[in-house]
Amino acid sequence: MSRKKVVLIWLIVFSPFIGLFLAIYLTSLGLFGPLPTFEQLENPKNNLATEIISEDGVLLGKYFFENRSNVKYHELSENLINALIATEDIRYMSHSGIDVRSLVRAVVGLLFGGGSSGGASTITQQLAKMLFTEKPSLGIDRVMQKFKEWIIAIRLEKQYTKDEILAMYLNRFDWVNNAVGIKSASQVYFNTIPSELSIEESAMLVGMLKNPALYNPNRRMELTESRRNVVLSQMNKYEFISDSLFDTLKHQPIILDLKRASHNEGQAPYLREHLRGELKKWCNKHIKPEGTPYNLYTDGLRIYTTINSRLQKFAEQALKEHMSSLQKDFYKHWKGYSKAPFPKDMEWEQINEIIDQGMRRSERYRKLKKAGKSETEIKAVFKKKVPMTLFSWAKEIDTVLSPRDSIKYNKYFIHSGMMSMNPNTGMVKAYVGGINHRYFKYDHVVVGKRQVGSTFKPFLYSLAMQEGYSPCYEVPNVPVVFDKEKWGLEKDWIPENSDDKYEGALLTLKFGMANSINTVTAYIMKQFGPHAVVDLAKKIGIQSKILAVPSLCLGTFDLSVYEMVGAYSTFVNNGVWTEPIFITKITDKNGVILEEFKPKTRDAMSKNTANLMVRMLQGVIDGVYSKNANTTMGTGVRLRFKYQFKNEMGGKTGTSQNNSDGWFMGITPNLVTGVWSGCEDRSVHFRSTHYGQGANVALPVFAEYMHKVYADTLESGIFPTSFNIPKSVDVRMDCGELFETENNNFEEEEL
Repeated sequence: MSRKKVVLIWLIVFSPFIGLFLAIYLTSLGLFGPLPTFEQLENPKNNLATEIISEDGVLLGKYFFENRSNVKYHELSENLINALIATEDIRYMSHSGIDVRSLVRAVVGLLFGGGSSGGASTITQQLAKMLFTEKPSLGIDRVMQKFKEWIIAIRLEKQYTKDEILAMYLNRFDWVNNAVGIKSASQVYFNTIPSELSIEESAMLVGMLKNPALYNPNRRMELTESRRNVVLSQMNKYEFISDSLFDTLKHQPIILDLKRASHNEGQAPYLREHLRGELKKWCNKHIKPEGTPYNLYTDGLRIYTTINSRLQKFAEQALKEHMSSLQKDFYKHWKGYSKAPFPKDMEWEQINEIIDQGMRRSERYRKLKKAGKSETEIKAVFKKKVPMTLFSWAKEIDTVLSPRDSIKYNKYFIHSGMMSMNPNTGMVKAYVGGINHRYFKYDHVVVGKRQVGSTFKPFLYSLAMQEGYSPCYEVPNVPVVFDKEKWGLEKDWIPENSDDKYEGALLTLKFGMANSINTVTAYIMKQFGPHAVVDLAKKIGIQSKILAVPSLCLGTFDLSVYEMVGAYSTFVNNGVWTEPIFITKITDKNGVILEEFKPKTRDAMSKNTANLMVRMLQGVIDGVYSKNANTTMGTGVRLRFKYQFKNEMGGKTGTSQNNSDGWFMGITPNLVTGVWSGCEDRSVHFRSTHYGQGANVALPVFAEYMHKVYADTLESGIFPTSFNIPKSVDVRMDCGELFETENNNFEEEEL
């Protein structure tokens, strides 16, 4: 054979490789499209979820388009790294972005038909594809795209360490089920963190890298287990695990602990939803170094909250336990009534209008209206039965029901809102805005405002104390008349006691407070007038508009749980109102502090007045002796005899007109807690005060919550301590009564 023929043959043999390297060179020059710049390689686009973190370091939830949070290499389990390298790129630590051995095999496949023969892409190449290839192409375009990935992979290897590339790869991958990145995947599938992943858990997640939709354990467990075992086999092959361990692990079933990434799930969903709006405003007002506003969903902010995860858990558990039990009582209470849960004296026309209002407030109605449907057409849709899922305390109910009937079904539910804060710092420790965020999104802590009833009365008593009245000052238990001419009323108004008794006996302010006697509060109102009461309410944090009218003394207006908790904290905090806050600081994705938050404070009343009110509120719980009844009475004494609390605490019950709203405000030296309970529509309620009063529908939530808190003192840091009240205050509180501890009783109240 001539020399020319030999050269020609070798040229033919090597021409594909010559062409390949020429193509790569031309690609590197940008001939086949732009390559990422140095800046883009340095800071690749990566949507990062904003994390909401409790004061004790627990992840409460996220705001995201992609549920992604980055981790550093040192936060990754060694099991995970071993599984990844064994399965995806065993020569990862020795190549420079391209595995030549695998490349040759892949090139043969790409240039001579049949596609890639597999195993060509290194981890670095896969990262390059994820970072800079938005949509894979087909045919020759895919070949050109592959060239770009090779070049980018080499550049990534020059720009980053091997450890950094591994972390970037795992942070970028989408494991489906709203689990983008290894941190989210660890949380969603196993309720753990990347550093704690076991061998078999790591193997499952690495197995999913091949095709996360196909090997989705939530849908195809058998396939997923088979793929996991492939990964375990690779780990065994390359001696990351022993033969015996492999034999053991491959027979073990995959045990998931699914924690779906949803804004409805996780701790404090109502607070997270409340903060979402506030944080969006914050982002719009704060500019990143490159000149654009922060994005709540993509910039990886970290929101450090005041919430204590343990106290939050206790609050959610306490509310669930009592409200689920109370709901059973409510069903029994209305069983057999044709118009239930609406009162029998309500006309059907009124009931239908309430249902129609619920229809018009629904998302279904808004969508139909937007689609151009008439009112008649919409009502027809709402009367047609469709498959749906309904809330119940036992479990979700899958049924077929008309949307209109589902609205009536939901009217039965008793709702509740609860907030607990440190009165000295203003830091909110627990926030439960409703009974279930998935089904009932309305927030009953900040957004919802309901009639406060007798929980407003301490503000009148504090005004009297501030003006020099003694807790022992005596007021006759007789009807108090507010003359229409003097007070600007349409007719004379006479507040009624809940028991409708007016024996004319002299009652101390201390006793009147403990037993929520309306005539006593009315007397105070008559002495100082409504404007003075409104002024004091504003000083202690009441932001809602309150009309300066005599009926203020019975709490016949609406306030939020948020406002009431802040106001009651003034008593415990020596007369200083402290604004309740939810956030301590905001940092960027790198931990740089962007802003820190401190509560607003102001002097609202004297320290002496505040201390007197603490003791007065304790009287509600401890009871105050009555000469007439020859017993100790207080509307909250069941906290002593039923719930067996021995430590110092105070509180106030409240019940609105017709038992539509039940309240309890509880104070301890280190926590002030407010609870409201009631139905969505005020026309739906218990028929009797015995069942509907605040002491029955709200106080038990506080009791169960505090029991859980005190059972966890070492972890929560909340101990049953005493109020630091000077002896001089106790001298003023001594009205010469004989305190009886036997035969304790409590008085039901309406207002």
